[in-house]
Amino acid sequence: MPGAVDLAAEKFSALLVEEQGDRVVVLLNRPEVRNAIDQQMVDELHTVCAALEQNPKVLIIAGADGVFASGADIAQLRERRRDDALQGINSTIFVRIAKLPMPVIAAVDGYCLGGGAELAYAADFRIGTPDVRIGNPETGLGILAAAGASWRLKELVGEPVAKQILLAGKVLGADEALAVNLITEIHSTAGLLGAAHSLADRISRQDPLAVRITKSVFHAPADAHPLIDQLAQGILFESQAKFDRMQKFLDRNAAKKAASSDTADGK
Repeated sequence: MPGAVDLAAEKFSALLVEEQGDRVVVLLNRPEVRNAIDQQMVDELHTVCAALEQNPKVLIIAGADGVFASGADIAQLRERRRDDALQGINSTIFVRIAKLPMPVIAAVDGYCLGGGAELAYAADFRIGTPDVRIGNPETGLGILAAAGASWRLKELVGEPVAKQILLAGKVLGADEALAVNLITEIHSTAGLLGAAHSLADRISRQDPLAVRITKSVFHAPADAHPLIDQLAQGILFESQAKFDRMQKFLDRNAAKKAASSDTADGK
């Protein structure tokens, strides 16, 4: 059993990491290369994931200096060979992020390309700014988008738009991305992180166990339903939070009815 990961005690160089109560905020922090994703950043993201697997919290991912991530580090990528591809260096961390117990929010500003876009696709929510430029130009570099875009993107935006991005190198602006639901909200650059926290606040008002189980059920394969739904509901039906939250709902309704009755009686 691995030891607990203390994010506050970890040394990060490619990320800025801050724990804020029920959430963790991660800023991709290689501004000199527009936050290109290199091996160091991947390793540090694995450390963050290890902590969030042990102690589930909402994760907010954003980029420093007005850029989410311009892609993988091309200098490193150019030197990778077949065995590196078979290791799935980027795809492995993006799958791990997608499978985190609690929701992941990508707050996207500026360039979100290649591996940076694939990182955003792995999130449960994507919000952006008017400056967003999102897409996968990998075929122009003689490779494919192999870290999730080739299968996640058609689920997110549908096959026709996915092919425009993957086969024709189309890069979407903010309005185009919003129109196909690749991002779901547009905010000013100054307000982007605040909007991400507002979304995290909405999530935090739900029951954490119900959120975790719902996320797992949502991503289950089609043939797992409805059995997985029934089993998951069975777990939740026995949770104390279910009794407490439902009793609170009933008490609140009863109080409203009593107040309404008193008003009708002129009391």
